[in-house]
Amino acid sequence: MKAVVGDAGPRRAGPGASDPATLEADGVSAWFGDHEVLERVSLTMPAHRVTALIGPSGCGKSTFLRILNRMHELVGSASLAGRVLLDGEDIYDRGRRITHARRQIGMVFQKPNPFPAMSIYDNVTAGLKLGGVKAGKEDKDWLVEECLTKAGLWKEVRDRLRQPGGALSGGQQQRLCIARSLAVRPRVLLMDEPCSALDPTSTRRIEETIHELSGEVTIVIVTHNMQQAARVSDQCAFFLAEQGTPGVIVEHGPTEVMFGSPQDGRTADYVNGRFG
Repeated sequence: MKAVVGDAGPRRAGPGASDPATLEADGVSAWFGDHEVLERVSLTMPAHRVTALIGPSGCGKSTFLRILNRMHELVGSASLAGRVLLDGEDIYDRGRRITHARRQIGMVFQKPNPFPAMSIYDNVTAGLKLGGVKAGKEDKDWLVEECLTKAGLWKEVRDRLRQPGGALSGGQQQRLCIARSLAVRPRVLLMDEPCSALDPTSTRRIEETIHELSGEVTIVIVTHNMQQAARVSDQCAFFLAEQGTPGVIVEHGPTEVMFGSPQDGRTADYVNGRFG
């Protein structure tokens, strides 16, 4: 196994290691019943980069995020059009299994959701069984250490790996969820407002984790915090739904351009706090 170097010393890459992928939405529209919530959204989310999705509540950002790993279709009334390409291959093609898409495109939710009665160790390895990945005890031990280290949690929990994940603080639980997502070796990690319920110290640690992970996994994050978007992302996409119309991308580009010299006046108004 390939050695990985981190703050806990040399470690081995666990089972199923993979490279970051470019994710591309091509003309994506989405509905709940007859209500259209997104209209022809196209966006490239490059490998090795952090893409922030910004915009007011109700403009379709979280729906778009869920479309990117096939969670949208779990809602009975939901439908969509367009394509989602993972390194050029449509994850919605007939014959492509939904579990395969979710293994490659992980999700961290707004509210931390570790398995509360399950140990910290078992929380990290839970995805292996769900994904049908076989690993021996030694490989699992390396994987737990590696993923907790990448999530910035190893030093805090290494002496209590057999304690329940639900006993951790909110910020620690969110980092545990990040470690659990990393354990199945996703190529893309989606994050839906991962810091919205956290205190400033925990938020800072999650942002540090995002920065450290960005070289190893493509990250797409929904955030309402403009300062956070400016700090953590390489590029931004500004979503807006006006006067009952479906959500669209008004503008997207490098973060420094979006915040410093946006092309659309609505973008300038939003990033400067004049609405939203």
